[in-house]
Amino acid sequence: MTAKLELEHLGAGYDGQPVISGVSLVLGEGEIGCLTGPSGCGKTTLLRAVAGFIRPLAGEVRISGEVVSRRDYLRPVEQRRVGMVFQDYALFPHLDVHANIAFGLGHYSRTQRRERVAELAELLSIGELLGQYPHQLSGGQQQRVALARALAPRPQLMLLDEPFSSMDVELREDLAREVGAILRRDRVTAVMVTHNQLEAFAMADRVGVVHAGQLVQWDTPFELYHRPASRFVAGFIGEGVFIPGRVRDAHRVETELGLLAAREPHGLAAASEVEVLVRPDDIIHDDASDSAAVVVEKAFRGAEFLYTLALDSGTRLQSLVPSHHNHPVNQAIGIRADIEHLVVFPRQS
Repeated sequence: MTAKLELEHLGAGYDGQPVISGVSLVLGEGEIGCLTGPSGCGKTTLLRAVAGFIRPLAGEVRISGEVVSRRDYLRPVEQRRVGMVFQDYALFPHLDVHANIAFGLGHYSRTQRRERVAELAELLSIGELLGQYPHQLSGGQQQRVALARALAPRPQLMLLDEPFSSMDVELREDLAREVGAILRRDRVTAVMVTHNQLEAFAMADRVGVVHAGQLVQWDTPFELYHRPASRFVAGFIGEGVFIPGRVRDAHRVETELGLLAAREPHGLAAASEVEVLVRPDDIIHDDASDSAAVVVEKAFRGAEFLYTLALDSGTRLQSLVPSHHNHPVNQAIGIRADIEHLVVFPRQS
């Protein structure tokens, strides 16, 4: 796949003070990447450096193989063919939807502008809104208009900064999935910043976890979840807890849940003290099991309950259980571990 966006040892910040450093990644043409991480980790600074709003302190940014940013060169934002969707959408309040979408099409003829707006209105299902003004629209409708305006000039790269943050929680994952489908339909390469992992997983081909100004892992959502590169990534992505264990051999670890086996060698020395990542989908409710745990908390999620369970030692785990298994708090239930991907790290002191 042809690379559309390449960052090589990129460093950036403000007033000469670095916020991000040593960031390298490649995003292929038509791929969608998401940057996530805790607040203040540098993900928005990274997006601003890609857009050209700030000059790199080190490294470079390449779009379609051309250098657009480095320490001694900064191609103007308007010459990069980069579309932007901001957190507040930044629609022009005095322009109707049609004029907002057409705003960046001044180099098109009147007929071409009308055709492009109509094409995007159909793509985004906003044809009935073209004569309305931003204050008359819902948050979801404003988001679609902002996306249409950014797509209108046919950018070679789309950048989205927390585009769903002002929306209701129940809408965000659905909108992320829908926006991802629209971008793929138009073969647009995109990078989105979000602190919401479900949005990232719903939308992205590749997800980058940023921590303290470093890109600590850039991978597919599946690999991030099942093969985290560090303990930080393992703890940050998804839900889960760490339980103590002792390495038996290259493939097996002894834990309170029994002897857990890995298909791939974990690379830690025999007899070493370790921590094993256990996710809710690793713990199966099984009435026939000899192992039991006590329900200490429960959260109804429709098709499933998320149970918090206490083992005899006091160690707490979580388990996703079909919701027809409705057990009260303080009841003991049978459990067994079914860990397909064993994630093990040296025990922290």
